[in-house]
Amino acid sequence: MEGGIVRKKGGGEGRGKPKGRPVDSGALAEVQALLADEPRRRDLLIEHLHKIQDRYGYLSAAHVAALAREMKLSQTEVYEVATFYHHFDVVKEGGTPPPPLTVRVCDSLSCELSGAGELMAGLKRALGTGVRVIPAPCVGRCEQAPVAVVGQNPVAQATVEKVKPLAAAGKNKCPVSRYVAYPEYRKKGGYRIAAECLAGKRDAESIIKTMEDSGLRGLGGAGFPSGRKWRLVRNEKAPRLLAINIDEGEPGTFKDRFYIERDPHRFLEGAIIAAWTVQISEVYIYLRDEYAGCREILEREIKELQADPPCALPPIFLRRGAGAYICGEESAMIESIEGKRGMPRLRPPYVAQVGLFGYPTLEHNMETLHWVREILERGPEWFSSHGRNGRKGLRSFSVSGRVKKPGVHLAPAGITVKELIEEYCGGMQPGHAFYAYLPGGASGGILPASMGNIPLDFDTLNQYGCFIGSAAIIILSDQDKAAAAARNLMKFFAEESCGQCTPCRVGTAKALKLMEAPRWNHGLLEELSVAMADASICGLGQAAPNPIRCVVKYFPQEVE
Repeated sequence: MEGGIVRKKGGGEGRGKPKGRPVDSGALAEVQALLADEPRRRDLLIEHLHKIQDRYGYLSAAHVAALAREMKLSQTEVYEVATFYHHFDVVKEGGTPPPPLTVRVCDSLSCELSGAGELMAGLKRALGTGVRVIPAPCVGRCEQAPVAVVGQNPVAQATVEKVKPLAAAGKNKCPVSRYVAYPEYRKKGGYRIAAECLAGKRDAESIIKTMEDSGLRGLGGAGFPSGRKWRLVRNEKAPRLLAINIDEGEPGTFKDRFYIERDPHRFLEGAIIAAWTVQISEVYIYLRDEYAGCREILEREIKELQADPPCALPPIFLRRGAGAYICGEESAMIESIEGKRGMPRLRPPYVAQVGLFGYPTLEHNMETLHWVREILERGPEWFSSHGRNGRKGLRSFSVSGRVKKPGVHLAPAGITVKELIEEYCGGMQPGHAFYAYLPGGASGGILPASMGNIPLDFDTLNQYGCFIGSAAIIILSDQDKAAAAARNLMKFFAEESCGQCTPCRVGTAKALKLMEAPRWNHGLLEELSVAMADASICGLGQAAPNPIRCVVKYFPQEVE
């Protein structure tokens, strides 16, 4: 029982002594000391694995066995969860632990364009065998490319000369810059609307109607109308939960980090308003592990909020991801919050009906909640009055690649990529001409510059085999190749597939191998694309063919 919610029993709960290898008494004592008086519930497994990984730098077989004993789980359950996520280093009996320090070099598209390959090779030579240098999928800092992460300390526009002294000095903690903290946020009117809701000065129906009239849609990629989602979940049987998705693993996307690093209470107030309106019992925030600075901010600010609440608060829990792109998918995220492997669920039922811990769940991207306060303060017309080319609203575009001013640019929905480059990004980098663009990150496809006048918004790109997703725009120049970009994306999909369904697990790997040829086998690639798009369980496999099809359709000269 926690916050009034009864968790339904899952694997391992209520068992007797688990079977498996003998448990080392020393390792058991160490695990017990780390966990202290923390609950041993199944849904806290990943949190407890982090405690061991953070303390010792890896997960030994002895510690895995000890944690299984302490949590009354089978060792197989603990092992399969630990080995699913990139950020847990499981060392078997007799195995060699990793070096004390790991440097991760992002090798996703924006960083590859900025020389990540050369950086990786240079760091391996410069840092020697005492430091582990490994590639990493997108770390959510595409505007700072290339990026290396020393432990948990991200290095923007990384060079060997920047990284080497940090590694030598063991500076492995993510710095936190100034942001709007709780007292300042309250002073500027923060939580006033939340307090009015809890005091009965506002009614739920008018709030839902305002959200509906604003036209705000889910800004994590799916674009489902937010007000409609609130209404649907509110009509489900209580208790209901709220799960906030800040996994943000899509290559090219970094807007959620941008907002949390500057104004974290903005979305927290939106979450409290949503929880009151939909009659939510508990709030869960799922934050990707790569955002160590954001985690420090949220831990601190949630504690401040709870210590001096502006109104009655629902229980708020911050959960830490462990390095798995698939957990950006809503049902995979829910599995991870429950302490399991992040494997997407089959639908129906949808998470709004049967979600976290089996209860109806309102799932939202962080940025969607970020806008709630301002929409309620200024009215729905304020938000919907923005837009170009017949579209409505504002979009936070994460722009990276060959532009002078990469970053998060708040612009009208429906703006074209050519307008975005010229009006917000300062134009192309010197010596680069606009050649192609990704309108929706790794999943959203690739279009040529000649199609740069298409309005960027939900539903406007579908007819071209693309979509805007979370509005991650990556700009390619005449010095780049769309086919090479597609290979980078397919490599990412192949590595990040959860492996649950064969079309995705096998299809992405097979497609990558075929794409490495100078001349593509169009027929075989299309067969694979059809199988992945039609038979994959979730959006990863369904969208993985988009870069292939776009290259074949719009850049045939590169692969024939």
